[in-house]
Amino acid sequence: MVQTVGRVLSEPRIFTALSLFQTATIALLLIAFLQNAAAEKRIQRIVKHHGAVATDDGRCSDAGVMTLRGGENAVDAAVAAAFCLGVLSPASSGIGGGAFMLVKEAGGKEIANDSRETAPLKATENMNGGKDDLKKQGGLSVVSGLFAAWKRHGKLPWKKLIKPAEKLASKGFEISRYLHMQMNATRGAILADKGLSDLLVSNGELKKPEIGFDLEADRRSYRVKVKEPLSADILGYRLLGMPPPSSGGAAMMLVLRILSLYGIPSGVSGPLGVHRLVEALKHAFAVRMNLGDPDFVDVTKVVSDMLSPKFAKGLKKKINDEKTFDPKHYGGKWNQIEDHGTSHLSIIDSERNAVSMTSTINGYFGALVLSPRTGIVLNNEMDENQW
Repeated sequence: MVQTVGRVLSEPRIFTALSLFQTATIALLLIAFLQNAAAEKRIQRIVKHHGAVATDDGRCSDAGVMTLRGGENAVDAAVAAAFCLGVLSPASSGIGGGAFMLVKEAGGKEIANDSRETAPLKATENMNGGKDDLKKQGGLSVVSGLFAAWKRHGKLPWKKLIKPAEKLASKGFEISRYLHMQMNATRGAILADKGLSDLLVSNGELKKPEIGFDLEADRRSYRVKVKEPLSADILGYRLLGMPPPSSGGAAMMLVLRILSLYGIPSGVSGPLGVHRLVEALKHAFAVRMNLGDPDFVDVTKVVSDMLSPKFAKGLKKKINDEKTFDPKHYGGKWNQIEDHGTSHLSIIDSERNAVSMTSTINGYFGALVLSPRTGIVLNNEMDENQW
């Protein structure tokens, strides 16, 4: 839901968590971007003096708006909204996971905060031993990321920013339709975990899980990585994206670069435009699977290609307006096993500071474990390690 201070831009509706890696969502975003770039004069501009907040849930947009109303900045609002989403959307995000955050300061400085999860200190390559007892929980890092951004940019006291989420957590809240859908999709696992059952189920047989690692030691050792964002100039816009290990920014830039070569708007309009969009997405998704964590894999060439106009022209030549092809045509070496989505928020304040943040606990309800000691829904990011 997008809200401005003093005006709601859209009526309340059901929103799914935004994943930069879900084809349908990316398609909608790219179509909207291309239409805006092609028809500036048709855009209805709404001018506000205090900023705007967009999150998965209107109540969390409200939390961000109330922060901006106090004259505070986009990072303060992002902290308030992110903690709120962790309460209202526990299947997609929360303090048991990690995040990527882009910050564009009014003065022009651009910062990418990487606070994604890392393997626990006690994790080993052979800890699974060929059995199905692999410990799924990665480190808890989203709070470290939010705190680092707040220390650099924030104005309000940290405790005040957490208050909206604390109030919702203590007094209870109405479950959204999307959260209900996620609960139904993972019903069996929820019933199997005492913490999740106590939180989400009124009746049912419960069993208590083990906690695999020393989460406190992992939290103390975690360090947020501050990086330079990816950037590209396309269709008269300067686009910013998270660098690896995120792959969404580079993928979207590549798709937009390919589509811009067809001419706007005629080249991306109608059924043919949709066909070209889908084909561009296929090529971009095949390339993005070659990305990885730059701390362990050299992805310099892959990123350079994805941002290159020449590389985009080469992929455009492989698109046939009359037909599609078998997977091997697109050059993909492997596929992502699962992709459940994330939670996203975008904020801009009165001084034109802007925040774009994606947080996740990986699968629906993460590891499907609610820590009985902390009340935190733990992530299952270790599932992404193909050892």
